[in-house]
Amino acid sequence: MSAILQAKDLNAGYDGKTVVSGIDIKALKGNVICLIGPNGSGKSTILKTLAGMLAPLSGTVHIGQEDIHSIKAKDLSKQMAVVLTEGLNVRMTSAYEIVSMGRIPYTGFFGRLEAEDRRIVLESMQIVGAAELAERDYLSLSDGEKQKILIARALAQQPSLIILDEPTSHLDIKHKIEVIGILNRLSAINGMTVILAMHDVDIAVKSCQFVLLVKDGRVMAQGRPEDVIGEKTIGDLYDIQGAMFNSVLGSLEICNDKAPQVFVVGGAGTGTPVFRLLSRMGFGLATGILHKNDIDCHIADSMKLTVISEQCFEPVSAESRSAAAALVEKAAFVVDSNFPVGTFNTDNIEILRRAAALKPVLSMRPQQEIERLYGNGLNIINALSLTELQTQISALGFSE
Repeated sequence: MSAILQAKDLNAGYDGKTVVSGIDIKALKGNVICLIGPNGSGKSTILKTLAGMLAPLSGTVHIGQEDIHSIKAKDLSKQMAVVLTEGLNVRMTSAYEIVSMGRIPYTGFFGRLEAEDRRIVLESMQIVGAAELAERDYLSLSDGEKQKILIARALAQQPSLIILDEPTSHLDIKHKIEVIGILNRLSAINGMTVILAMHDVDIAVKSCQFVLLVKDGRVMAQGRPEDVIGEKTIGDLYDIQGAMFNSVLGSLEICNDKAPQVFVVGGAGTGTPVFRLLSRMGFGLATGILHKNDIDCHIADSMKLTVISEQCFEPVSAESRSAAAALVEKAAFVVDSNFPVGTFNTDNIEILRRAAALKPVLSMRPQQEIERLYGNGLNIINALSLTELQTQISALGFSE
């Protein structure tokens, strides 16, 4: 498949000074390509060079088979649309009028919209879910609504390629998801190629076919997110200290490097909110016995907790039981996160029974379930919610 846009041996910068060097991009039809990197890494400079707004210091940028700087501006705007971070400061202008500016490359000398132009403007607003904003004053719109209008304006140009600089910055999570959803639909359904810069690594991992990691004036790595983005990669890219990127879930977890003071028996994701709560409270944590494919195991590893783990789909070994018992014995208290009980984790119930004979066990199960699993006469304290759990820990006098 031929490239919609291709940059080769590109050095990008200002006034003869290179900001990012050695850029090679091949943007295929329908691809969503994300540039990821810290502030000041040169992402915007790359985008402006790809858009023809800056001349390359060296190397080339081609749209199809043509050098971008050999294409007349009017013709280029029919092939490429650009949405930058700079907002429009236009007074007394409706959202419809902003979107209609995308038809300028197609209108005559007087810029009069014909019926077909008006149809395309309305269709562009409908595609981004902003048709109801048509008569609203542009400056009265929220940031998310403005971003939709700017994307609709770009669509009205009917380009094969759209370049966006931080389209989700300053947006709440609802509008971030909406904007990324729009761009993904445009690529998947309309075959549009999308190149954008983003700070939201988790969204980029889950929405882009191709990523470029930019730092210190160079492209550190590029390729499919699954091949490029990992715990160490993201840590190096952003110089992250005290947090770990989980490539399985595509999210950051705050590390807990304290020696274990509490043992949490989790599983199937029930332990994760407990890990985070107790870490915020200042406790060092250990957890187990978890199978390596359990989501709690992934989160605990990312948080750098002490984890007793077992191979996937294997029975719990004597070594794991012994290691968990040793940590439970040292713990100030133990938490039962209300994990589901199955064939391979009944050992965890036995761990909790033995722990309850020695020290407080706080269980997040309903009382009836506690009695069924553990019987009576054990030191098990009921805490059905995280709020109750925190209250009970404080009432028992435990602190970091």
